[in-house]
Amino acid sequence: MRSVGTVLALVVLATVVATFARRWRIPAPSLLVVAGLAVALLPGTPQIEISPEIIGLVVLPPLLYASAEDMPWRELRAVWKPVGILAIGLVLASAAAVSAVAVWVTPLSWRMAFVLGAVLASTDPVAVTALGRRLSLPPRVQVLVQAESLFNDATSLVLVRVAAGIAVASAAADWGAAGGQFLVLAGGGTLIGAAVAGVITLIRRRTEDPVLETVIALVTPYAAYLLAEAAHTSGVTSCVVAGVVLGGRGDRLTNARIRLQLHAVYGTVVFLLESVVFSLIGLALPAEVRALADGDRAWPLYALAVAGTLIAVRLLWIAPLSAVVQRRGALGRMNWRVPMVLTWAGTRGVMPLAAALSIPEIAKDGTALADRPLVLVLTTSVVVVTLVVQGFTLAPVVRRSGIALEPAHTEREEVEARSRLAHAGLGRLEELAELEAVPEIVLDRLRRGLTARLEDARDRLADTDGTATPTESADLVYRQLRRDLIAVETTELQRLYDTHRISDTTRRRLQRSLDLEETRLTDA
Repeated sequence: MRSVGTVLALVVLATVVATFARRWRIPAPSLLVVAGLAVALLPGTPQIEISPEIIGLVVLPPLLYASAEDMPWRELRAVWKPVGILAIGLVLASAAAVSAVAVWVTPLSWRMAFVLGAVLASTDPVAVTALGRRLSLPPRVQVLVQAESLFNDATSLVLVRVAAGIAVASAAADWGAAGGQFLVLAGGGTLIGAAVAGVITLIRRRTEDPVLETVIALVTPYAAYLLAEAAHTSGVTSCVVAGVVLGGRGDRLTNARIRLQLHAVYGTVVFLLESVVFSLIGLALPAEVRALADGDRAWPLYALAVAGTLIAVRLLWIAPLSAVVQRRGALGRMNWRVPMVLTWAGTRGVMPLAAALSIPEIAKDGTALADRPLVLVLTTSVVVVTLVVQGFTLAPVVRRSGIALEPAHTEREEVEARSRLAHAGLGRLEELAELEAVPEIVLDRLRRGLTARLEDARDRLADTDGTATPTESADLVYRQLRRDLIAVETTELQRLYDTHRISDTTRRRLQRSLDLEETRLTDA
């Protein structure tokens, strides 16, 4: 009963904090961490302990799936080589650098320093997606940051398992076995995620029940995660692959009403889980600090040294990579500002915390694993530092860099797309008029509505300017024809996206607008 009350209190706290975050236009995850830390320091606040099972089995799958589902497949194909270099090379470099610094400045043994480096080596997809949701980054830059955070977890998980095995058994590292383990984790997770996506695609194509569709969408990430974990592969990779595959097909699997319902349901689930987990990060730190030994009281300095190392290594790795990418043109025109933005966007979050919590407490000889509390405190501290420092300053860094898309650019792209959709609808309407199979009053009403869209495009008004028809049958014909025109506009919208005329963000926004109108017509 007490745990239920704690969860409800976290939900209330998160809702209040998120409301203020939107009003103040600051990142909600950063403010939630600060709020959780402030609440934990209040007298009488109960001690919060985070369960690795809750994080791994309940929180991570839907958040990873939602992040992957938003990944535009077109932009992902364009940046897959840089993503691969970052997901493997940068993770290994970060783990090595953090391990070396930890051995030098902290009392950790080399084995536990290696564990710390492996845990903090990868960026976090949940934090990166949450922080980048409101930034106007160029599409490929946004996808590069998000895809890196989604696909570097397999490398980090292999390192964590190898490092934990060395620390628990006091054995030497078997890098040959580690390479094979990486292939099993990443390859097996990819195959299982693709298989789950294929099965879900077949099921969703054969159902139009909104309740059943919602249940399937909520179960999908857990099915992908648990099946992969049961097969001793990467549940994270499986969940990500399933999300990427299904996200690219979402508009073809369901109708407008179900898409709107799924959008609302998943938006609520993601908001609640993100809010609770980021609040927990701040709430758990004071209790972890109290569990430290007296000789570890310099942990704030250790945490700052580790966080600085992660940022420095990331910048040194990304800068030459961006120069190569610039010459090949994969990310468009680039300069020193892009590496800085990519570096500052590499925050840590839920995944490192879950990895640290999974470290065994007992060594193979039956003794308590030395320095585990300090590793846990340093991991949580680095997560807090990156979420607070980088989270609060990421938007200003993006604005100062000059690479953010101007609001006028985004608006112009959307206005042009709306105009093209209206032209496509008018073209179809003229074809129907030539057939003389539709009452003139209905054609006139549809024509006026599409013409009004063209005239009001710059004011971002998507409402039709229809007038009432004299008979119920004419109104029925109007709705049927308007749905036909919406189908034509949807096809034109997909053509604009496939030919690289508009971004994925514009496509999703306009598709939602068409879905809303189609739903209103169906309800009428």
